Amino acid sequence: MSEKSTREQLELELARLESRVEELLGLVDRLQDENDSLRDRQGSLVTERASLLQKNEVARTRVEAMITRLKSLEQA
Repeated sequence: MSEKSTREQLELELARLESRVEELLGLVDRLQDENDSLRDRQGSLVTERASLLQKNEVARTRVEAMITRLKSLEQA
């Protein structure tokens, strides 16, 4: 193999590696964006869940109060 051929192969390999690194950096950027989006979504869902649990507790309390009133009406 001549020196020119070896150099050309090294340059070609370097170009391939640079291209792959650029691809990987793009992938990292996309994954970071996706991760940020998923974290935001998770935060929203946690907040929504807490709100729904609170509403459920209020509804349960109200139903229990109604049942108690109905029982007291039956006994009257």
